[in-house]
Amino acid sequence: MPFKPIPAAIAILVGLIIWFIIPVPTGVTPEAWHMLALFIATIVAIIGKVLPIGAIAIIAVTLVAVTGVTNESPQAAISDALSSYSSPLIWLIGIAVMISRGLIKTGLGRRIAYYFISIFGKKTIGVAYSLTAAELMIAPITPSNTARGGGIIHPIMKSIAQSFHSTPEEGTQKKIGRYLAMVNYHANPITSGMFITATAPNPLVVDLVNKATGSEIQLSWTTWAVAMFIPGMLCLILMPLVIYLIYPPEVKVTPDAKNFAKDNLAEMGHVSRHEKIMLGVFALMLLLWANIPELIFGESFGVDATTTAFIGLTTLILTGVLTWEDVLKEKSAWDTIIWFGALIMMASYLNKLGLVGWFSSNIEHMIGMTGVGWMGAVAILTLVYLYIHYFFASTTAHITALFAAFYAVGLSLGAPPMLYALILAAAGNIMMTLTHYATGTAPVIFNSGYVTLGEWWSIGAIMSVVNLVVWIGAGLIWWKLLGYY
Repeated sequence: MPFKPIPAAIAILVGLIIWFIIPVPTGVTPEAWHMLALFIATIVAIIGKVLPIGAIAIIAVTLVAVTGVTNESPQAAISDALSSYSSPLIWLIGIAVMISRGLIKTGLGRRIAYYFISIFGKKTIGVAYSLTAAELMIAPITPSNTARGGGIIHPIMKSIAQSFHSTPEEGTQKKIGRYLAMVNYHANPITSGMFITATAPNPLVVDLVNKATGSEIQLSWTTWAVAMFIPGMLCLILMPLVIYLIYPPEVKVTPDAKNFAKDNLAEMGHVSRHEKIMLGVFALMLLLWANIPELIFGESFGVDATTTAFIGLTTLILTGVLTWEDVLKEKSAWDTIIWFGALIMMASYLNKLGLVGWFSSNIEHMIGMTGVGWMGAVAILTLVYLYIHYFFASTTAHITALFAAFYAVGLSLGAPPMLYALILAAAGNIMMTLTHYATGTAPVIFNSGYVTLGEWWSIGAIMSVVNLVVWIGAGLIWWKLLGYY
């Protein structure tokens, strides 16, 4: 069969039960309830991996159009089902994924990592910080956190471990490989939270916050980056130390790592023309995303974030760094555009049809009865929102299913809109630390065999607490200075 029959049956059954058996609650329209049935069935199908997420998204778009839950007119129904594909946020993430292919194709991503290791690789912890620094450097233009942590950094980490004969096959992973694999992974959620363009679900958060606040809060690339920089950097500085204390490597001094990196840099040769162009495009995009021209020359020189991504891709195509064949072969980008559009559409109509408002008002009433105030409510909601990720195998599915409702509840209980948006946005990335299936990067690194399941879950739980305390603690101070509450 082209799909998994048991998870498919469960998803269909869940949808049918909600649609036909569970009575429509008072205060909810039948259309909103039926959209919820389609939405939850879609999320269950994604969690159960019935089909690739893009294929599930196509089916979801089809069902929204066929059932007419948004509009009785067939023409209007298909227009509604396809409405989100004009969203600039969807194209921002898709184009950025295409651009990140240039880091791999030109070898620039590898060169950056080897460069840091050649400087700081005298000790194991120096190698760890080098991998972390490389992850941070390429994060702004690699919205696939799996491609970044699993496709670029992980092969380098494995090569270093193997050069010290630290492999699962030899039973020597504790020498250095286990520690570096953990650092390799736990850098990924932190850098993902620092930039809108560092992981695919972040633009979804931007869109949901914008809609929930009636466009009052519009998180730009610069706003997000500035707000998350201090908390994120503190987490990146602490993370290798925390893991070092809990699961210390047997090999503490690694002079060979520097030589290993230098040998690889020598093998790569001089920086190629395409690498220089890639570096220039990288710098140009950061300048435009940071609104530097607008700050210097005035508002008329501002460039939209999605337009910036298109400028970057156009430059790479015109200079030959990427060919159109490269763009077409970047399946993850086109896949992201398809499923992202479908999920944004469904989440948007759940809001438009009034279901999110109904749900949030009920949760608001329940929490309001406890008398904890908005600060206590935010604490409760954030912890539930983060740790419920144990039941999700996709950050996108999690955020799509829960963010709008949790955010609406917090706002209705009096939470400052900008502050609460940043807290939930941070939690949406911190939750990636928890399990070996929490995000796409996790199975790539876990399957290399350096970390046992027990070790992965224990360090995941510990790092979730460390990251949450540091990120929110430092964030409250930093965001107060920025005037966000």
